[in-house]
Amino acid sequence: MPITLPETLPAFDILATEGVMVMSETRAARQDIRPLRIALLNLMPKKIQTETQFARLIGATPLQIELTLIRMTEHTSKNTAPEHMDAFYRTFQEVKGEYFDGLIITGAPIEHLAFEDVTYWDELVEVMNWTQTHVHSTFGVCWGGMAMIYHFHGVPKHLLRHKAFGCFRHHVTQPASPYLRGFSDDVLVPVSRWTEMRQAEIDAAPGLTTLIASHEVGPCLVDDPGHRALYIFNHFEYDNDTLKQEYDRDVASNTPINVPANYYPDDDPSKPPLNRWRSHAHLLYGNWINEIYQTTPYDLRDLGCT
Repeated sequence: MPITLPETLPAFDILATEGVMVMSETRAARQDIRPLRIALLNLMPKKIQTETQFARLIGATPLQIELTLIRMTEHTSKNTAPEHMDAFYRTFQEVKGEYFDGLIITGAPIEHLAFEDVTYWDELVEVMNWTQTHVHSTFGVCWGGMAMIYHFHGVPKHLLRHKAFGCFRHHVTQPASPYLRGFSDDVLVPVSRWTEMRQAEIDAAPGLTTLIASHEVGPCLVDDPGHRALYIFNHFEYDNDTLKQEYDRDVASNTPINVPANYYPDDDPSKPPLNRWRSHAHLLYGNWINEIYQTTPYDLRDLGCT
């Protein structure tokens, strides 16, 4: 079954061209099926790129998905046209009375700030608390995952002296996890961050289990069943050229940056990068959607969250 998107959303045509099954809202309304309601709280500056990346992954399962795009209420995007935001996004305050099977909280390029110094931190705290009563499963990505693990468990982020940038080998630490069905023993994961989470501090927090980790760049995927949440600090959702875009941007602005590790063939930026993480990206998000489908109530008002 397909993902349901507005026909005028840029992701609709992009994904249809790629062969992803997409369905208009009008056609979806004719089907006697309760689709999974998945929301995307998009904190990234390039909204269209990010919403397309996540729609691609959650739309690749056999289940019908209804995607809701959410933004912070008082934060105005500087990199996406107001017309796009008005047409396709709802504020958190507009949706907080609703229930969702799943929620993805994206990263945000504000790693250098303390969490409490982020202008929308108070509302994000409200969002994170709201997930415990209105969302069946939440997936925090990069800064979004760091914010969640900090809020619920007090695990801090730490600034790095040099940016963790490139594609790094990670090992699966919990192969029996339902979120890792079909995974190889080790996986390549795109990484782009100036902060890190430390394994010892995660281990010291009750109820957390690290599922994927790297000897080079630390923990990657953490399961928090007590809060019905997953936290991932890296970027399986990245396109082939996302790291290249970041690298080219910094080179053009004379910002010091290393060539992303293990990304370009022969580490040569003149050669087109190869995507070596796509299959595991689809596995992870497909497994997440499957777990939601297996465990969510038919009537979301019966979540029974504690």
